[in-house]
Order: sequence, then structure tokens, then C-alpha cells
Amino acid sequence: MTLPPRKKLGPRRDAKITLKTIAEHVKLTPGTVSAALNNSPAARSIPAHTKNRIIEAAQALNYRPNFFARTMRLKRSYLIGVIAEEIGDAYGALLISGIEEYLRKNNYFFLTVVHRHDPKFLQTYAQMLLTRGVEGFITTNASLTEKLALPTVAIAGHESVDGVTNIVLDHKRAARLALEHLRDLGHKEIAFIRGQTFSSDSTVRWNAICEMAQQLSIRIRPELTIQLEGIDSSPAIGYPFAKQLLARKHPFTALFAYNDISAIGSIWAFREAGLRVPEDISIVGFDDIAGAGYADPGLTTVRQPLMKMGQIAAQTVVDLIEGRGEYVPEIALEPEFVIRQSTGPAPLGQPWNIAAGA
Repeated sequence: MTLPPRKKLGPRRDAKITLKTIAEHVKLTPGTVSAALNNSPAARSIPAHTKNRIIEAAQALNYRPNFFARTMRLKRSYLIGVIAEEIGDAYGALLISGIEEYLRKNNYFFLTVVHRHDPKFLQTYAQMLLTRGVEGFITTNASLTEKLALPTVAIAGHESVDGVTNIVLDHKRAARLALEHLRDLGHKEIAFIRGQTFSSDSTVRWNAICEMAQQLSIRIRPELTIQLEGIDSSPAIGYPFAKQLLARKHPFTALFAYNDISAIGSIWAFREAGLRVPEDISIVGFDDIAGAGYADPGLTTVRQPLMKMGQIAAQTVVDLIEGRGEYVPEIALEPEFVIRQSTGPAPLGQPWNIAAGA
């Protein structure tokens, strides 16, 4: 009996797929395949349809490049150093998610260190990351005072440093959106929680609030203004400062908090004092962290596009490294205003019973 001819099979699933395997599959040299997959200068002479054929073959064969071999061959690490304020808080987590998403899709890796607003850590960590071969830096909520040795993008850096691209929010627009909302609801006595002195957004945001309040004829009272202290990244940060505002016994009908976590902590303090949100006091936050919409009540807030800021920072530093983009000192993004259940019309008559806050 004559057996049918055996079908020619592709590489076994457990076989190691190399550049030579792909080259044999597409009937090209390994050098051509390597140039196309690594997008090296030699790839410029390869026709687009040939590049596409090589890439499709690599995907079909489930090719996984050897990172260390690629690094040595191209003399590149494909590493970005991320110097973050914190990574476990809601603000930092969204920024890191945006950074990670872009870098992963573009075959870059990143190393993360946490500075916690200690200027000594900024320099120490920058040097440490340099010794590990990073090709660029991204910093978050850190005011750099001098240029680092590699392409650098600062999220919420605000300081003008030659060679550093700042990703910033339009804080004047943000302040106007929040204050106009409260004014249109009839609020005149508005309390404010300012950011910690070490936060790079604090001064810029407060100056924007003061400027917009003046334009909108909204009075900012010193007795209704308090500043956050401490490094707690949970809503507990806002609780004691909201209680201090109540203890001053100067009634107010609205609170504009520095960020969402302090706004949510303030809701706890007001409820504990027997006050209702928003019937007695309306509250506006800032950031629109993941939990803002699930607070009780849902938090009205200024939305920073945090994930987008992380993505843009990653794209900008990669473009600078690969020579695709030109240096720009600043990239400004527009805020959005999200109205939820924590704001409502100002109460008529006496704002609230002072005794309730005693």
C-alpha cells in the first residue's frame, strides 16, 4: 500500500523561532529580516511591501526577540526611567498606567523609583537609573531645577528648564470651570482647601483660582481657606482640615478642594457634623480619580486627563530618543468639568447651623 505524501509542516510550536527561521520562511537573508524587525537605518532601503511581509511572518510564527541580544546588537536598552511621586495612589496610578500603555505598545520597558518630594532622591535616583542604561526620563509631580543628562519629560513640573518638556494642565481654565459652576448655583461663601506646599501643582493652581475668582467677583476669605499638610494619599488627608474649617464657625455653602481625595475626606467630616452634601454644603474636587464617581454622593470635579498625560509623556520622550520629534518646552492639555451629585443650589437663608460644626 502506498502511503500519501507527508504534508510539509511549519516550525513546531516548541521550536525556537529565530531570525533565520523567519528568513527561510520569507526566502530573504537574516540581515534583511533583522533590519526590518528592528527598524534599523538599513531598513530604509527595504520596500514597504517586503517589510510588511516580514512583520506578518514574524507575527504568524509567534517570534519573540531576545531582548539582551537586541540590546547588544543595537547598543540600545529601550529603557525609560520614571521618577514618580508615588505609584500606589489614585493620581500616580493613572499616570503610570498611561506611561506603561504607550511604552508597552512600542516595545520599551521602564524602571520606576519614588521620590516622595525629597530633592536628594531626584538626583540620586537619576544617577542610579543612568547607570542602568536608561535612554530617557519621565518625572511626575517634581519641580526639576536643572536639566538631566538625557531627554526628559516632566508631568506637572511647571519649572521652566531648558531641555525639559513640561506636560501641564490649563489651571486657569480648570479654576474658571469650577468657580463658574458654583457661582451659577448661587454660592457666594466658598471655602477652599489648598494643596501641600511640596506639591508642584499647588502654587500654580492656587494662583489660577485667585485670578479667576477676582474676574468672577468671588471673594476669597482667609478664614475660609486652609492648607493641606502631610503625605497621606487616602481620603483621610482631607478629614481633619474640613473639621478645622467647621471649627472656625464661619458658615460657607460650598467647598473647592485641592484634589478628590481631600474632597472625599471632607464629605466624611461634614456628615459627622450633621451637615448634608449637597443640601447644606456643595463640594468640588480636582483630578477625577477612579473613585470619584463612586463616592457618596458622586463627586463633582475637574477632570485631569491623567492617563492621556502619561501617554503623551511617554510618546514625547520616545520621539526625542529616536529623533522623530523636536523639543518643545511645554505641552498644555485642557481640563473637563464633571458634574455629579456633590453640588447643588446654595441653601436659602442661613447657610447652616454653626452649632452643628461645634
